[in-house]
Amino acid sequence: MSSTISDTELSSQTKKRRNRFFNPIVTLWAFLYQVLDEDKSCSNAVSKIVAWLAASNMKTPSSNTGGYTKAKQRLSENFLKNLFKKTGDNLESKANSQDLWCGRHVKMIDGSSVLMPDTPANQLCYPQHSNQSPGCGFPIAKLVVMFSLVTGAAMGVLIEAFNTSEIVMARQMYYLLSPQDVALADRAFGTYVDLALVKGRLADAVFRCHHSRKNNFKRGKRLSKNDYLVTWYKPKTRPRHMSAVGFNCLPDSQVVRQVRFQVPQSGFRTKEIIVVTTLLDNKIYTLQKIAQLYRWRWQVEIDIRHVKTTLKMEMLRGKTPDMVRKEIFVYLMAYNLLRAIMWDAADTNNVSKRLISLQTSRQYLKSFITALLNAGKIKSQILYKTMLDKMYPLNK
Repeated sequence: MSSTISDTELSSQTKKRRNRFFNPIVTLWAFLYQVLDEDKSCSNAVSKIVAWLAASNMKTPSSNTGGYTKAKQRLSENFLKNLFKKTGDNLESKANSQDLWCGRHVKMIDGSSVLMPDTPANQLCYPQHSNQSPGCGFPIAKLVVMFSLVTGAAMGVLIEAFNTSEIVMARQMYYLLSPQDVALADRAFGTYVDLALVKGRLADAVFRCHHSRKNNFKRGKRLSKNDYLVTWYKPKTRPRHMSAVGFNCLPDSQVVRQVRFQVPQSGFRTKEIIVVTTLLDNKIYTLQKIAQLYRWRWQVEIDIRHVKTTLKMEMLRGKTPDMVRKEIFVYLMAYNLLRAIMWDAADTNNVSKRLISLQTSRQYLKSFITALLNAGKIKSQILYKTMLDKMYPLNK
């Protein structure tokens, strides 16, 4: 686990401040513990560092939180952002071809929002909702996050003011798609521009068709009853957020595939879903596989709920915009570390990756963390294996 965040960038920051108790390594671990614990106060984080150093027979810092608070401010925002992304990339690299959907990595995109302390700096950068009276609401930031379907890892995040369009933010994240990736998202993304932008990354898209587009299943090339190839044409009006150069680079037309299927819901009328995709080969990507993949899109809602509710990121603690962004990166980094532990636990217990609980993983990590940090290399490996072995008790 610790190797996931051991990085030359971390070492370079540490060299500058070796005379401090809260050097970047200690500060980062304290920050991670702070977001993982139910008690998110700085004093609780400092107490854990004091206990860790005391158990290691090392000199301990003052219990005053001022040093830790200043150390967090010294951490570079780009450093934390890059480290967060590395944790997601490292976890995604653990997936084998048999874990993937049709041999391909699927990246899910969705948006959410978080609150933060009501300070002038936060209000200026992330204003409160427009329907709230001045002084009666908290500053609010909009997040668009990209998650991996197979590992659950958070692969990237964009943070903007709440009045920023979610689709505009998402279009700025398509650069995170690698060739052969499959982007999966809801109906807000099912437009000509988004399909073309994803295809321009040499990736493919599976989006629910946008509500404004009228679908005719009597035109185009029929692949089956509810499966057609149709030609979409470039809109005449350029989106306001796109540059003229970017819009002109889009193709004048593109062939897309429209798939229609039913989703039965207990207690509700059966729902009809129309999905549009750039996966045109109906022999490899059958209607049934496309339908199943879109049903899995709900997993992104669960992943976001884990970060916001299980880890309690709904209300942040940063009093300045840069600390707010740092906090978000550390939350997502902590979430990825838990996901990495869940992945290892599933392999150890030979069970499905989705059968390991994120909450259980957090509980065991909190219980073992001090012993792991104070153990030598061989002992820490034994402790880590024991922790993984006990995280799925149904096998025992």
